[in-house]
This record gives sequence, structure tokens and C-alpha cells, in this order.
Amino acid sequence: MKKNTASGKNSQKFFFIEALGCPKNLVEAEVISGSLLSGNYGISFDPAEADIYIVVTCGFLPSARSEAADSIAAAVEWKAAGKNRIVAVAGCLMNHEDIGKFRDCFPEVDLWVPVNDTARIPELLAGAEMVGDENGITFLADETLPRMQFTLSHVAYLKISDGCNNRCSYCAIPNLRGALRSRKLPGIVAEATQLIGNGVKELVVIAQDLTAYGQDVPKRNENAAKLLRALDGIDGDFVIRLLYTHPAHYTDEFIDVVANGKHILPYLDMPLQHINDRILKAMNRHIDRAGIENLLAKLRERIPDLTLRTTFITGLPGETDAEFAELCEFVKKWKFERFGVFSYAPEPGTPAASMPDQVPEKIADARAKKLLKSQKERMKREQKKLIGSHVEAIFDYVDDESGYGVARTFADAPDIDNVLYFEVDDTVQPGDFITVEITGIASTDLIGKLLS
Repeated sequence: MKKNTASGKNSQKFFFIEALGCPKNLVEAEVISGSLLSGNYGISFDPAEADIYIVVTCGFLPSARSEAADSIAAAVEWKAAGKNRIVAVAGCLMNHEDIGKFRDCFPEVDLWVPVNDTARIPELLAGAEMVGDENGITFLADETLPRMQFTLSHVAYLKISDGCNNRCSYCAIPNLRGALRSRKLPGIVAEATQLIGNGVKELVVIAQDLTAYGQDVPKRNENAAKLLRALDGIDGDFVIRLLYTHPAHYTDEFIDVVANGKHILPYLDMPLQHINDRILKAMNRHIDRAGIENLLAKLRERIPDLTLRTTFITGLPGETDAEFAELCEFVKKWKFERFGVFSYAPEPGTPAASMPDQVPEKIADARAKKLLKSQKERMKREQKKLIGSHVEAIFDYVDDESGYGVARTFADAPDIDNVLYFEVDDTVQPGDFITVEITGIASTDLIGKLLS
């Protein structure tokens, strides 16, 4: 794709941006891009046509930092192949303790952008001083900042907070992103209203823990249930999907809003991480097995057709064969519709990194693969049961190679879960809500016939 000069015909510099990691980082890249476009820069989707190469990093796991290193190396190579080229690095990596090693390894990088300076890259490029993060991370993108949407035009992420106060023993997010910072409710609703007015049909609400929304500012008397009720009250033909909730922060009010909302999908992403009480305590998860199972039973009872997505961690220091077996039995009992598994990796600066009895990486990986295998086999069985049924879905795009339409059922989140392939015709357009008869499966994806 050639340079996009929509930011103004007098633009002299063009930027290419790469976002690594989770959707929260994608929103950050959208905000960075909005600030540059507003600053009279142009955007290029081909680095060969750009003057500035920006990498928005994830520093959450060793694999993420390895990916960041590869991307920065590619940017540095790009810089060497041209004249007067600039490389900038932003994102979570900036507050990781390994950042010094990255700086030493890549002296060619022109700008290492602290989190607090995320939206100030145009100013930094013009020679302004950095605010920096030395006195704490305070940056919080809101509706007042320009933003360029990179998702499909009918899908948008709505980031309601940043940072986290949960302090799980294995997690470095509070170190990388700071303490919980919740946006003001009216501003979130204003941004959501604008996105929906611009054609967004699926609004994906995201945060490190959206169920903790408002806990950092009790005087505002705002919480996740009130926010969802306000979002659900927006007029329009759209759905709301919720990502990243914490089992310790669910309330009856929150569950009621999800159960009764006219726009809110019966889909909850709730990382549980483990089920053994000793492991949960070592993880500092603020909930025990009994609390988790009581919550799961309540959710199944009060939210019909609920899709539960979760994640687990295998190999936390001290995890025994018996504790892992307990996790396997729990997964078998509760039959989660969607889940992922991470094998534990020690994060510098976290309590778990200095715990005794570190589990060998091979054992942690083997346990993770065992859980994932069981889930994939179960999901295939459940998907087969859908053959012959009619499902609602959202049409995303047409696959260029096959010519098939690619959609997702309401049980599937964008870029995370399964997709649905169907023979598309000119009666539907991307972003439409459609009804499809399921005729087969391909691995864990669905194949269907368009009905309406």
C-alpha cells in the first residue's frame, strides 16, 4: 500500500507503525498514529515508503521480548538501508528491567519513548524534552486524543483503563504499566457513541481487569456494572464483547447487567490461572477454589448460552503432579468453551521469580501441551454438535484466496477464537449480522451456508 496523504498534502514525513502483543497495545498504536496524523505526518503501510519506523512493544513474557528484539532489529536494518530514517520504540518494554540491555544492543534506535510520552511522539521528533516515567506512570489515553482505527471498520476496541492493582505474583504488568487508572465514565461513553456512529458493530471492551474499573477512584462512584449499563443504553445496531475480567471482582450487579443487556454478548473472558488452593494463594489471586466454583455455577445459571473463555498457567514454582492433576480434573468438569494455556516463565522483579522449587521448563511446557490437547479435542467434539444448527454471526471479510466469506459466531472474539467460513453472495456486506446453517467443521473452525 502506498503512502496515505490523508493527513494533509503538505506532509513531509511518513511513518510506519508495528504493534506487538495484545489489543491494548493495538489501541496504543492507534493513539500514536492519531497523534502523528494530527501533527501533519502521513502514514505508510509499507516501511520502504516511510521515514519513521515505530515499534510498539510488548514486554510481558520472554517470548514477547524476543519478538520485540526481532522487530527492533528489522527496524534498525530498515534504517541502515536508507537516508535520514528514524526508529522509535514505545510500549511495555520501556519499563522492563531489561530495557538497558535493549538500549545497549540497539544504539541505532533514535527514540526510546516512555509510556508517559506515548502521545507526544510528534513533539519528541521536534526536539521536545521527554516527560519520562521516573515519577510513576500516569498516561491514560482517552476520548480527547486522536486515534486511527486499525481494526476492521466494524470492530473497535474500547480501552477503559490502564495499569493494574491486582499484583499477581507471577505478573509484571504493574511494573510495566503502573497502577490502575480508570477513565471517566462519561468520556468512555462519548468515545463508544462516536465509534458506533462511525459504523462499529462490535465494541470490544478491554482492560487489564475490566471488573476492577473505578476501584482506584471510589469518590467518583463508578464501577464496571454502571459503565456497562451506560454503554448498553447507547442507541444503535451493535454488540458489546467483554475481555479480561477477574473472578475475585465479580458482583451480582455486574452479572445482572451482562445477563439482561440488550447489546452485551453472553461471552466472558475470565482468566482463572489455576484451581488448586495452594497455587492460587501463591499466585496472589485473591480467591480460592470454592469461590471460583460458586461464581462459575452462578454465571452458568444466570447467563443463558454463556461462552466462557479462560486461561491457565502450568508450572508455577512448586506445582506438583497432584496439583496439576487437580487442574486437569477441574477443566474436564467445567467444560470451558474456550481457553488457552501458558507455561510459567519467571518474570524479573515479580515474587514468583524468587520462589523456591522452580518447575523445570520442560515439565511446565509438557503440562501446558497436555491441557491444550484435551481442549482442542473437546472443542472439535462440541463444534461437530453444531452441524445442522442455525447460528448468528458477524461477517468480517472475504478471504482473497478462497473467495469464502469469513465470519465469527457470537461465541468467538476477533483474532482470538474460531472463525466460520461460508459461501458469500452480494446480499451481505462485512459488518452485517448474519444467520448461517452449520454444515461442517475444519479443525475447530466452522463451515456454513448463509441463510440471511
